[in-house]
Amino acid sequence: MKFGVIVFPGSNCDRDIAMVVRDLLQQPTRMVWHEESDLSDLDVIVIPGGFSYGDYLRCGAIARFSPVMQATVKHAEQGKYVLGVCNGFQVLTETGLLPGALIRNRDLHFICDRVPLKVERADLPWTQCYQPGQVISLPIAHGEGCYYADDRTLAELEEHNQILFRYCTTTGEITEDSNPNGSLHNIAGLCNRRGNVVGMMPHPERASDSMLGNTEGLKLFEGLLQGAMATVG
Repeated sequence: MKFGVIVFPGSNCDRDIAMVVRDLLQQPTRMVWHEESDLSDLDVIVIPGGFSYGDYLRCGAIARFSPVMQATVKHAEQGKYVLGVCNGFQVLTETGLLPGALIRNRDLHFICDRVPLKVERADLPWTQCYQPGQVISLPIAHGEGCYYADDRTLAELEEHNQILFRYCTTTGEITEDSNPNGSLHNIAGLCNRRGNVVGMMPHPERASDSMLGNTEGLKLFEGLLQGAMATVG
C-alpha cells in the first residue's frame, strides 16, 4: 500500500506521519508537494497537521484551492483512502469531503494535551484494530478544534454512524467536562458515509512509537493495512 503525505507551506506534522507509515510500518511513502495534481500512484492520501498557508483567512480555507486538494477530491471519489489529521481535518471540511466545520475552541485557548477518546465504530479498516466502546488516549494540539455543524447534519452523522471518536472520560462517559474544546456531540473524529475519508483532531501519529510510551494511534494505520491486505487476498 503506497502512502502520499501532502506538504503545504506551513505543514509541520508531515514528517511525523511519514515516520509512522514509512519507517514503522515499512510502507512505500512519498511526500506530495501542494502543487502536484497527479496522485494516481497512491492508495492513501494523508493531510497532516500544521498551519497550511499560515492559516490565513481561516484554517484550511486556502488549502482547499490547491491543485493537490483538487486531485485528492478525485482520489476520494474513486473510493481510495484519505486521512486528515488536525489541520488536515480542517482542510477536509473546507473542501466538502467531510461535513461541518472546525471553529475556535470553546475557551478561545490553544490546547496541547493528551485526552481520552471513545471508539464509536470498529467495523471500518481504520478502526478495526480497536474494540467498540474502547477508550484510548491520543494527543491533541489545536486552537480551532471545536467541531460544529447544524442540527440536520449532526442528526445525519448520528443516523449513519459516521462518528468514529468522541472525547470522553477515562472510563468512557461522554460528558461536557470531558470535552476539551466544545465540539458538538463531543466529536473528535468522523468519516464520510462511504467510510474511505476520515478526519480527526487528535494526532494518532504522535502515539505510534513505543519510545513515546503510547502506541494506541498506530492501530489506526495498522487497521488500514490489514483491511487492504484482506481486500487483496
